[in-house]
Amino acid sequence: MLAELSPAALTYLRYEWPLWARPTQLPPPGDWRVWLLLAGRGFGKTRAGAEWIRALAGQGIGRQMGLVGETFDDVRHVMVEGPAGVLAVSRPTERPQWTPSQRQLVWMNGARARCFSADDPEQLRGPEFDFAWADEIAKWRYPAAWDNLMLALRIGAAPQCLATTTPRSIPWLRQLASAHDTCLATGKTADNAVNLAPGFVAAMQQRYDGTPLAIQELDGRFLNDDADALWTRDMVQQCRATPPTRAFLTRILIGVDPAIGGPGETGIIVAGKDRSGHFWVLEDGSCAGHSDHWVRRVHHLAAKWRAEAVIAEVNQGGDLVRSMLHQAGRQLTVRCVRAVRAKAVRAEPVAAAYARQQISHAGMFSELEAQMCGCVPGRVQTPSPDRLDALVWVMNALLSGAETISREINI
Repeated sequence: MLAELSPAALTYLRYEWPLWARPTQLPPPGDWRVWLLLAGRGFGKTRAGAEWIRALAGQGIGRQMGLVGETFDDVRHVMVEGPAGVLAVSRPTERPQWTPSQRQLVWMNGARARCFSADDPEQLRGPEFDFAWADEIAKWRYPAAWDNLMLALRIGAAPQCLATTTPRSIPWLRQLASAHDTCLATGKTADNAVNLAPGFVAAMQQRYDGTPLAIQELDGRFLNDDADALWTRDMVQQCRATPPTRAFLTRILIGVDPAIGGPGETGIIVAGKDRSGHFWVLEDGSCAGHSDHWVRRVHHLAAKWRAEAVIAEVNQGGDLVRSMLHQAGRQLTVRCVRAVRAKAVRAEPVAAAYARQQISHAGMFSELEAQMCGCVPGRVQTPSPDRLDALVWVMNALLSGAETISREINI
């Protein structure tokens, strides 16, 4: 059938989105204000958002639209210029004019879409929209950005917003999902397997199946707190804050839970203490790969943060871990720790410090936080929570005020 079609007809079919879309990628029927597309990574959320904006503009329905991402770079490189962005999904003859300096898309019929960063909620106080597309809202640092966007959605006969995101257990996002004027659509990464790299879905399921990360990032579902876990998601959410400058930090250490003898994941967590005595998780540099890879990563982070020392677990490497870190070039002070108690027992003093609000996160560390909220005494986490272990090593050292040049210690 396709062979009998003209080039013009084939081109037409290529851009006929309703022909290719899955039902959950198309606007739902009914009277709604927010269409919340909550789905796993790689589901096709960006394509759904770009096609919706393209259709609104092309049909003359949307006249003053807003595109909002976590940062302007995200809006530009994902929502507008990305491989599934507005420019890529538009027919060449209907493609809007994109002016990055003005942060604006303009169609030939006069429809406009202005671009905004959720990192600057005040930008959204003045504009007015009839339609808006908000991408990855679970990653937005300030809930005020969403509030201001909703207040800006006030022109036209029936203003609407599409919010596309992978879920996070954030209170305001849960409230949005259950609101009476929200139409919730969900989906899994596997739903879009035919358009992803061969073997990607199988590899991710093999690595993460049964873990909290799979539920959230692949299945696109909210994680529920375990009543027996040492951390709750509300606790983790409330600990996020803007970190102090490097000059205000008096100590910085790097916790390492190494993968020895294979390509497994090595937990690498940078943490510090400030002048007021407050503690910070500054960066999650964890990575998969052989020892030469994670050793280089540790050295890089030590130089970047001007770290005082590395706190490394040596149960499965002994002096080999210290030797590898010392032989990689830059001289590092390495303090070895040895695990002698169960993971949850080692983690309890750190969890207690979180409960006392002594520790803050300088950003969102999804994989680390998933391991934290899955830490239940008496239950084995699979795969091993290497990021959490690295956090426990480094935070125990900071909380205890341990000297970094003293002998090996047991925790």
